[in-house]
Amino acid sequence: MNLYLRYFDRETLVDNVDDAIDFLDSIPEVGMNEELEADIRDYVASDVFYPKRYKIRPRVYFIIIKTTAENMLDFKEKKAVHATPGGERREQIASAVMRLNEERPGWYEGALSFKRVVMVPGTGKHEYRDTNFVAQCKANSGIDCYNRIVSHLRGCVDSRSQFPSAKGKNFHFKYLGMWKE
Repeated sequence: MNLYLRYFDRETLVDNVDDAIDFLDSIPEVGMNEELEADIRDYVASDVFYPKRYKIRPRVYFIIIKTTAENMLDFKEKKAVHATPGGERREQIASAVMRLNEERPGWYEGALSFKRVVMVPGTGKHEYRDTNFVAQCKANSGIDCYNRIVSHLRGCVDSRSQFPSAKGKNFHFKYLGMWKE
């Protein structure tokens, strides 16, 4: 694991924490001290791969980035980008959307959490209430299940009710099996 450090136009790529501290010590504005050195050593030893920013004074920082790049050119061309947990999350979302659109005729159970408009009896005014709705229906895919549930609910609740996106966390479905002909 290498470390990229930058302070304004001064930058370096080093292969150990001691070289990083020497680089920062050579910059008088940074003001290297034991506390800062200990914090940098902790960051380098940790499993965190997000860049770390250190404040020198208001709106002035230096940055440290962990990288697997062997040289500055590889780092600048982003050839050694480390996969972050956010990247894994994007892949999970993409697979969930693919699963939503997958054609698989049969019975589905869909669960939807939405904002339902209801009248408060005491005041006669309306308010939004979180409402959970679960239904089993025949559908061709997860998105078809979502569309059938929302279509049904639009006929049963106030038109001002708000429905979540099928791709969001407020809609879940599972395939129950093929229907009998």
